[in-house]
Amino acid sequence: MQDTPDTAPQRRGPPWIDPAIQRLIEWRDGDVVVSVPPKSGTTWTMNIVHQLLRGGTDGFDDIYAEVPWIEFLSGPQETQQDVADRVAAMDRGRRRAFKSHSAPPDLPFMERGADVKYVVIFRNPEEALVSFQPFLAQHAPEWHALWGMPHGLLTRPDFPSFYREVIDAAGMQGAFFGFLQAWWPFRHRENVLFLHYSDMKRDHEGSIRRIASFIGAAPTEAQWPDILEYTSFAWMKRHEEKFEARSASDTPILQPGAMIRKGAAGAAHADGMTDEIAAHLRAVGRLICPEEAAVEWFYRGGALPG
Repeated sequence: MQDTPDTAPQRRGPPWIDPAIQRLIEWRDGDVVVSVPPKSGTTWTMNIVHQLLRGGTDGFDDIYAEVPWIEFLSGPQETQQDVADRVAAMDRGRRRAFKSHSAPPDLPFMERGADVKYVVIFRNPEEALVSFQPFLAQHAPEWHALWGMPHGLLTRPDFPSFYREVIDAAGMQGAFFGFLQAWWPFRHRENVLFLHYSDMKRDHEGSIRRIASFIGAAPTEAQWPDILEYTSFAWMKRHEEKFEARSASDTPILQPGAMIRKGAAGAAHADGMTDEIAAHLRAVGRLICPEEAAVEWFYRGGALPG
């Protein structure tokens, strides 16, 4: 493993992810952006926001049709402007919500202008990385073929080789710790809500009510049971076809079962994390994000430092 990692805050991911698209978005008052590193509760939070804005509903086919990914290209032929135009054409009679894996400055932070809310979720990076390995392996061969990428380029048969040959070789720790470093200065802004995945798992209802208050959603008491049911891991696992981005492209992106995996917290070592890798990951993380309080919160969650 490398001794001197690249400390750039963020790196560009696969060719179908283009953060620059987000600078073309025409934001509206009431927009909600779900900003999350990979495999850190993105799909869950997308669904939470959707359920809160719609008052609890199972009447949708694909969460990606309801909460678009605003840095995603559906194929090599699609342009940045195509995505921006599709977003601009969304119904003006409904509040919009979006997914992003970016942090500022790739995700434009709205100091002035439209009233945009940012729900920013973090997860222990050890847990996120062990979940990242099987997720990448379950991308459909057709999707890689569409982009001219070998299917095995980002996959390995075990986690240690995946970390060494994919994550560390490409400096991909920045996708996690760089995200933390970029967002950390904004953690107490009025239009930014930081939540930790482990805290959300410990207090499902309390976390959802906190998100509701933050984004200004006001479900009726009659709607809350449905919201809590439809945002549970058990319900999402039973209806995983609604969360596999089937509407995001005409070409299959994921194999069935790729998006909703275990939903567990605190099980990284059971899924392949080793003490050596954990120590290396933390050392790299401290170089990328040297604020010790931020790194400790990243791993543990709990109350945000002042």
